[in-house]
Amino acid sequence: MTRDAQKVRFGGDCEGFLQLPRDEAPAGAVVILHERYGLVQHTIDLAQRLARDGYVALAPDLFSRWRGDQEALRRGEARVTLPDPEVAAVIDAALDFAKTHPRVAPSRIALMGVCQSGRYPIVVGSRRRDLAACAVFYGASQQRDWNVSELQPRSMREMMRRLAAPALFVFGERDHTISLADVRRTRDALEEGRCSYRMKVFRDMPHGWLNDTMPGRYRAKGADEAWIMLLRFLADVFSGAWPGKGQVRWEFEGASSADYDFSKNVRLE
Repeated sequence: MTRDAQKVRFGGDCEGFLQLPRDEAPAGAVVILHERYGLVQHTIDLAQRLARDGYVALAPDLFSRWRGDQEALRRGEARVTLPDPEVAAVIDAALDFAKTHPRVAPSRIALMGVCQSGRYPIVVGSRRRDLAACAVFYGASQQRDWNVSELQPRSMREMMRRLAAPALFVFGERDHTISLADVRRTRDALEEGRCSYRMKVFRDMPHGWLNDTMPGRYRAKGADEAWIMLLRFLADVFSGAWPGKGQVRWEFEGASSADYDFSKNVRLE
C-alpha cells in the first residue's frame, strides 16, 4: 500500500510528484526522471510502484521551466531538448528537496533516468558526490548522447568516467536507438574510469519495453524482470552490500541472437 501522490514544488518554480511508502520510517529514495513525453501518468505510476516497494519516490517535471505545447509533447508530436545545465538545475533542486525530506534517509538516494532522461544520472552523477546510486534504462548510450554540442557541452565518455556512485544500466537487444556496439562503448567508458556498474542486455526487448502505456513496446515478462533487477540493485547499494570506496565491481550480462543485426531493429509504438 502507498499514500496518494502529492504534487510538490521545489527550487522556487519547479514541480513534481512525491510518492511515499506506507511505512513512516525514513527510507531510501529514488528521484525518477520522465521520458521525452514529459511528466505523464506512466512516470507517476512508476513512482507509485517504487513506493509500494518501500521507497520514497520523487518524479520531477524536467520541463517545469519550459512554456511550449504540453499536449503536443505528451502525444509525442513535439520534442524538447534543453541544455544539460538547465535540466541538471531542476534535478539538483529535486535531489536537495529529497535530501531534506523527513521521510528520506539522505545517504540513500538514487537517481534514475529512462530513455531521453537516461543521460541525466550521468550528467548529475559525474559531479555530485552525495548520490548512493544511478540507474539508466535504455538511455545515455545513443550516438546523440555522445555528441558534444552547445546543449551538451561535456563529453559523455568523460562524464561516465567521473561517476562516483555505482550505476545500473538496462538495455534491450532489439532497441532501435542503442546498438550492442553502443552498449560496449558505455561499458568501456565505465571500466576506463574504474567505475562500478551492473549492466544487462535483455534479449528480444525493444526500446521502451517498461512502458505499459505503449502496447507495441511493452513486454510484461521482460518489464517484471527488469524491475526486479532494479530493486535488487537498490537493495544491494542501500544495504551496504555493494563494495564501498576503494573497490570496483563490474557486472555484465547480455543475451542476443547469433545473427544480431542492429539495422533490422525498428521503432515500435
